[in-house]
Amino acid sequence: MSSAAPLEIDVTELDAWRKAGRDVAVLDVREDWEVATVALEGAKHIPMRQVPERVAELPKDRPLVVMCHHGGRSRQVTGWLRQNGFPQAINLAGGIHAWAEQIDPSMAKY
Repeated sequence: MSSAAPLEIDVTELDAWRKAGRDVAVLDVREDWEVATVALEGAKHIPMRQVPERVAELPKDRPLVVMCHHGGRSRQVTGWLRQNGFPQAINLAGGIHAWAEQIDPSMAKY
C-alpha cells in the first residue's frame, strides 16, 4: 500500500476490504438516534461533535474509514482527522445509505 491513503472510498471497496479480512477501523459519526435506526456491524460510534474530545479512542496504525448518513459529515471529519495526525482517515462515499442500497438491502433506510 502506498504511504498515503485515499481520501475517499466507496461502499463496494469497504465491503471488499472487510471480506478480505483487511485490518480496517470504521468510525460512525452519526447521532445516537441514527445509529439506533441502523448501524454497520463493528463500527465505532462517536457523534461528529464529540470527535475532537474523543480522538484518543481512534487508531492511527491502520485505515480509519469515517461514515455518516450520506457522506457529508464524514467528509468533514475525515479532513479534520487528517489535519490532526490521522493520515489513514478515509471518507466513505455515500455513507450508510449507500451501504444499505448497494451492499445490504435488508438494512433500514431513513
